[in-house]
Amino acid sequence: MAAERAATAQLGVLIYPGAQMAAVHGLTDLFAVANRIAAEYQAAQLPLLRVSHWRIEGDQLPTRVYDSHPGAEDALLAVLIPPSLGGFSAAQMPASLAQWLRDQHARGATLGGVCVGSLMLAESGLLDGRSATTHWTSAQAFAERYPNIKLKADTPIVDDGDLITTAGLMAWSELGLRLVDRLLGPSIATATARFLVMEHSDSASECGSNFAPILSHGDAAILKVQHWLQSTGATDVSLTAMAERAGLEERTFLRRFRAATGLKPTEYCQHLRVGRAREMLEFTNGTIDHIAWTVGYQDPGAFRAIFKKITGLAPSDYRGRFGLTR
Repeated sequence: MAAERAATAQLGVLIYPGAQMAAVHGLTDLFAVANRIAAEYQAAQLPLLRVSHWRIEGDQLPTRVYDSHPGAEDALLAVLIPPSLGGFSAAQMPASLAQWLRDQHARGATLGGVCVGSLMLAESGLLDGRSATTHWTSAQAFAERYPNIKLKADTPIVDDGDLITTAGLMAWSELGLRLVDRLLGPSIATATARFLVMEHSDSASECGSNFAPILSHGDAAILKVQHWLQSTGATDVSLTAMAERAGLEERTFLRRFRAATGLKPTEYCQHLRVGRAREMLEFTNGTIDHIAWTVGYQDPGAFRAIFKKITGLAPSDYRGRFGLTR
């Protein structure tokens, strides 16, 4: 008999007028399959994925209309916004929803938008200064309305840690698998994809998960620094700057940061930079030295060493295996 799971991780799926219900139910089924596979692994230390649906009615705040495992109130670990077949305009975005998304993000939830979902995240202001993608039919209008967002229209998925955007209507499957990868590990994500006959990123399964920062620790000062690091790419930061951003003395900051994230600030920044480098190696043709400089390394040799330590591959080998030209 499978051991009882240690904890739950609540994943909220947003239902708005025109939302693609196939994606809503598909994500729900995907997480149910992942739960079953985790149970078969006898993985009692892994969290149980608790899926909830949140419906929008007019200007009201989203309300929960479905819960796969009803119980005590849990904070949302992630909010997923499915695509729409009918289209979406900024005028349709209720101010209450934009604020609700900002509030969930401020409490440590990862937000993921599929196609139209990217527009909702953009309209909330959370993507300002960040990288994102969206459906190719919306790319020009997106770029014109949101000039402060670094649009990567040719990239199918932009995993920016706490904010994930995808470009295709069917990309909800990869978004769901990314979260399974983060919460239950690459082996269970790969097994879930295999069972559902879905494609899953080889880079995530073979070189470890893309960096998934812990955001649900409840330390507001540290979360503020994490959001800042995500927005800047941690390309030019110092311990002093991070401590000042948190409003803490450096020694106190170091202790609380490690307690909250499980990593030293230097290790955390390394993972962020390598995560961005992985994306550039997969989707661009820039030289490795240029990528090293772009993600914050003045010494390409140091970048190569850290990249290999984290992924197990040299940058050139990684590109050869996972790049678009493979």
